[in-house]
Amino acid sequence: MAVVETRKQDRIFYVTLNRPEAKNAINKEVHLALCDAWGAFQNDDALDVAILTGTGDAFCAGMDLKAFVPEYVGATPQMIADWIKLGLGGLPRGYHWLDKPVIGAVNGWSLAGGFELAMACDIRIASDQAKFGSFEARRGFHHGDGGIARLVNFCGVAVALEMLLTAEPIDAQRAQQINLVSKVVPHDQLMAEAEQTASYILRNDQASVRSAKRTILDMIGRRLDDQLKIEALAGYTLMADGRDVTERLQRFYDKSDRGRHGTHATPL
Repeated sequence: MAVVETRKQDRIFYVTLNRPEAKNAINKEVHLALCDAWGAFQNDDALDVAILTGTGDAFCAGMDLKAFVPEYVGATPQMIADWIKLGLGGLPRGYHWLDKPVIGAVNGWSLAGGFELAMACDIRIASDQAKFGSFEARRGFHHGDGGIARLVNFCGVAVALEMLLTAEPIDAQRAQQINLVSKVVPHDQLMAEAEQTASYILRNDQASVRSAKRTILDMIGRRLDDQLKIEALAGYTLMADGRDVTERLQRFYDKSDRGRHGTHATPL
């Protein structure tokens, strides 16, 4: 069995961490397989949304220390620089620029580097059995692959301080309260809910979806004037289906646009 299983169905790319005996911890094989998966996802025109999940009772327990620590104790500055370019599992740093949406279906424990991997997803849906933790401070270090940055950006400074300084886990309900996940569902409904969310994305114009994602991420940390410029430039120069925004606005005005409710059938 592959340590990272992938499959394609109906424009969805399923990525499943498959080391349940190690709580889906990321060793070198998993790391490289994930990086390959994100590259394949980005370059496949038949795929528009990815769903990332884990097997067993864990989403991901983070870095497999036996695989990585011996190599990076005493590492040269160049080794550290090379590592920083990519990060653990690719998505938190090296492939954070993906313009296609990634949904995290968090099925169980999400710890350390696994917590960072979940945070790197664009939308997170949690099983009611999921738990999240940043335990690194107990062992003398802290997040280095985007966990702090995304906690601050998505949940705020107070949440980031609480989770990192106490190094205490939180359950799925608390994660939803602090905006870490968007939904909490019964465990046996997790994948169905993730697929439902993917179907909402897939009914939309994908050029618009990707532009919206890039625009949102480009805004983080900028002052309001810069955010407004980024939004306007992206929104009013967007190309979709070979047509620019003026043509699509005209279709919207004429009530002939493809997504018009009550005119074009939709299963959702």
